[in-house]
Amino acid sequence: MESSHRGRVSRVVDARLANLLGALSTGLIDGVHDATSTAAQIDEAAAAALIALLDFSPRGSVQTLSQVIGLTHSGTVRLVDRLVKAGYVARIPGRDARSRLPILTATGTKVAKRVRIAREAAIARPLLQLPAIERATLTSLCERLVSAITKQRLAQRAGGLTPAGGALCRLCDFAACGRDRGICPAAEAAAPQAAIASRPTRGRRR
Repeated sequence: MESSHRGRVSRVVDARLANLLGALSTGLIDGVHDATSTAAQIDEAAAAALIALLDFSPRGSVQTLSQVIGLTHSGTVRLVDRLVKAGYVARIPGRDARSRLPILTATGTKVAKRVRIAREAAIARPLLQLPAIERATLTSLCERLVSAITKQRLAQRAGGLTPAGGALCRLCDFAACGRDRGICPAAEAAAPQAAIASRPTRGRRR
């Protein structure tokens, strides 16, 4: 009986926690959308593409960018066309004569950084209500959750499914996340699989 009661309490607590996290994420996303559209007068897809071209995929193909931001290839082509017309993106020759790679122009880089700063400020603003020790605890919890989500998404990909929304780190500031210092939880969670993928298959020509 006592074990059953504990189970019910645990389910109620978990349901409330999930609901609170849902409300928190909704509020943060709404704030980010408002901040980024105000900062650069561009829509969500354009903002994601500009930020992704800063760090995540600075010289990737349109196909790579489509996978990063979670749009179809044709939708990404149209988005790049819009960004080129706005003067934020240019196309440079790729590996072959037919391919063209989207890169940020000087203006696009400034706008992308402005959008990313606005995004970070919108998320950081509510954190100012917490004392430093609670922010440190929240940082540790977020690291664990990002690691768990990364592993979940990798399992989806291994099962032939494409996670919704594109790459988890598509809007990240790589300097802020500490990727170059080896403390990015997403990169650390993905490292074992990346190492396996990079190993040469026995018998394969190098």
